[in-house]
Amino acid sequence: MLSNKRIQELELVMEFEKVEGCFKEVSSWIENVGRKRLKETINLDDSLEMLLQAQKQFREFDLIASEYCRRGQEALKKMDRWEDFSSVDVHSYRVKLQTYKDQLEEFCTQLDENRHRICETVRLYEFFDKVRRDICSMGEGVE
Repeated sequence: MLSNKRIQELELVMEFEKVEGCFKEVSSWIENVGRKRLKETINLDDSLEMLLQAQKQFREFDLIASEYCRRGQEALKKMDRWEDFSSVDVHSYRVKLQTYKDQLEEFCTQLDENRHRICETVRLYEFFDKVRRDICSMGEGVE
């Protein structure tokens, strides 16, 4: 039984090394591109026109970012079996895996939050723009 468990651990280490390339690619993109682009969406412009332009740019970024999130999540799924192993030899790999998982979850959560915030901000600006136009048209009718 011990021998079988050791073989399974070695197989997991080999599997991790295959999947680690994907983790590194996703992690590198998140750090070098993704986080920077998310920071750019923190301060949204004050006009509806500029906000709609920012939303369009975010949607383009969101497609790419969502693909990286999906790829990272698929790679993590392949490593689900790691939770059953607790030997010292596997510990360093589990730590790396947890680091990748935490980074991916944090980024994907921030992406979702920004997507929602931009959408809600655009809706609010569109509402205020409609109200402004309605008030202006009522003012013209009064004269």
